[in-house]
Amino acid sequence: MCVLSGCQVCVSCLTVGWRMKDFHLQHLKLKVSDQKPLGCWSVKHGQIITCPVVCNFETHEYIAVHDDKVLRIWKNKDINLDKVFKATLSADVYRIHSLPNGGPVVLFKGGGVRTLDVLLEAPQQEIENIISDEVIKWSEAFMEGQQPVLIFTTEKDGDFFVYVQKLKMNSLHKYKLEQQELSKPLSFTAYIKNQIITLLCLYSNDSVYKVLIPLQQNTEEEEQILSKSLLLNLSVSGSVLKGTSFVVLDKDHVAVLGSLAASGEESKECLTIWNTKFQTLQTSKELPLGTSGQLWCYEEKFFFTHGKVLTVIMYKCETSSLAAAVGKLKDSQTPDVSSFVNWNTLGDEELVVSFQSQQSVALKSESKMTLRSKKNTVAKVQPDTLSVRQLLLNLKDASTTAFEDELRQLMSKAQMPDFQATIGCVITALINRCKTNPKYYPRNFLLQIVQTRDLSYSLCPDLMAVALEKKDVHLLQICLQRFPDIPEEITYACLKVFLSISEAYLQRIDVNLESVICYIDIEFNNKEVKTEIVENGFSAELEQDIWDTKITKETHLTSDGEFCPVGPQKAALLNAVLHSAYSETFLLPHLKNLPAQQAVLFLRYLYYLYVKCSEKINTTLPGIRSPTINQIMDWMCLLLDAQFTVMVMLPEAKELLSNLHKFVRAQVRFYSELNKIEGSLRELQRLNHQKDSQTYSIEVLELI
Repeated sequence: MCVLSGCQVCVSCLTVGWRMKDFHLQHLKLKVSDQKPLGCWSVKHGQIITCPVVCNFETHEYIAVHDDKVLRIWKNKDINLDKVFKATLSADVYRIHSLPNGGPVVLFKGGGVRTLDVLLEAPQQEIENIISDEVIKWSEAFMEGQQPVLIFTTEKDGDFFVYVQKLKMNSLHKYKLEQQELSKPLSFTAYIKNQIITLLCLYSNDSVYKVLIPLQQNTEEEEQILSKSLLLNLSVSGSVLKGTSFVVLDKDHVAVLGSLAASGEESKECLTIWNTKFQTLQTSKELPLGTSGQLWCYEEKFFFTHGKVLTVIMYKCETSSLAAAVGKLKDSQTPDVSSFVNWNTLGDEELVVSFQSQQSVALKSESKMTLRSKKNTVAKVQPDTLSVRQLLLNLKDASTTAFEDELRQLMSKAQMPDFQATIGCVITALINRCKTNPKYYPRNFLLQIVQTRDLSYSLCPDLMAVALEKKDVHLLQICLQRFPDIPEEITYACLKVFLSISEAYLQRIDVNLESVICYIDIEFNNKEVKTEIVENGFSAELEQDIWDTKITKETHLTSDGEFCPVGPQKAALLNAVLHSAYSETFLLPHLKNLPAQQAVLFLRYLYYLYVKCSEKINTTLPGIRSPTINQIMDWMCLLLDAQFTVMVMLPEAKELLSNLHKFVRAQVRFYSELNKIEGSLRELQRLNHQKDSQTYSIEVLELI
């Protein structure tokens, strides 16, 4: 995970639509405060992102490595990773580190180091192998003044080594960690101050050790042994913490993620904060759903996973004192500042998870200016958030009218903190009441919320499931248009429902027709149609039998005569599906389950849209939110990939596939001719620039 700011993170993970998946990696950019993804980029099936994605703060670009050697660089506006910058390197990459003022630094598995700029000048340059048979276990990069410094640790046959490289000076120092009997280091972290690197090591004997490494080295010894000193023993009152990862908060405090076990009791995963000066446990938070064992810290916030939830907890560090260490500070000096953002369900009990006063001592920053601003923020956040939780709990047994009135009043507090999370809680409360009372379904209230608020699927994951159950196609249409992170399973479910609902039923339903009203005709006709498209190089003279088609009573005709196989309401719903974001890897298995008749109908509609786009010079359909030619072609290819065997076997699809083949072939022929004309025009322009105006000449050009 890469933290971009206090409220934005980038995650390279195995999740899509907030559901755990296998064998596919993608990169997500998330906005924690609004609980919505700002971007999503996926590699192809079979490719694997092999090191965390980082952000180049100088160019505002993202950098990833997949399959160990393939470098990808892209920006927010890029959509498809296959079309962004690509460079294949000569050696396997271990990690890329991004420095705010120094640019990205690339560490290879063999110990070689390059800045990104130097690497891009010659991607295939030879990378030296420094560590031979050693395996890199951890690495970090710092800026010491204007000097980038990289530190990494390796392991070989039970021995651990530390390498420190100063890039501008091209100097590399190797050290050997002093061995510890019957234990080995599990995790590392480090910071740099006054030309000294402080390396902290979490060992398997439940202790944290400190190692000091001076940057200024005059000795020429090839390998020095680093002595270590005990910094912290992770045990208190008979309980021992088996740590998995840890971070430094300030000079006197560290946070450790691990399993806390008391004698005779079952171990429990928890997040803990320790005072290293007084060797005391300051606070702990139990994590019953388990974690990935990884912990990040940025701008006085913890980031870690809790089950399928990305958890963000604010913290403060006070200047270490004996009163703080033993929990005897006055209440006025210890505001409770923890908050919890749940990306899964936002249930009533999960709105806020705060450390209890008897368990925790809130820690505040040494910076008085930062403390003052943060203190004001915390003072505003906690009471409002707690009031949301209490209000929803109190409304569980309220009447329908009182229930909805209170929720509307809650939503009217537009300036309240965590507003997006509050809206998600309101929707969750409505959906929970729908589940307990099947006769209750506040359709208009839900439509109003979705249409007027900037929401996402992950904020209210049960909303579309209930809408599918109720066959509320209008709400589903709005969700497809506005939610950027709908899972492929839900997109497929919407498509299946839209295709299965009868035209007669849809004519009685309120559906937004903005995307179809400008190019579809709703009149009925029952006759044979033979039309001719004269734009974009396709005519009946080229393919005489392409448009000889008998139209049924359900056929909808346009003014030009080409038929639409569905009515305007169903067309508008299908357009919403075409606009939704998806990953081919996860959508394709679902499309294979689409019933044959529905697949043929969907392909007929896609073919109709393709023909309509080809009538226009700019290949663009009129209207608001109308499908683009790229979206139409992508869905057509995806549907054919999923259903081609079925299509070939169905008699009613044979003519459709034949017509599609002929039309595409004509389009390819036409654009081939256009390319020839374009080449001839470029040649004429070139000759015109070379022409000497003072020389008389006769030129003959032959167009082939």
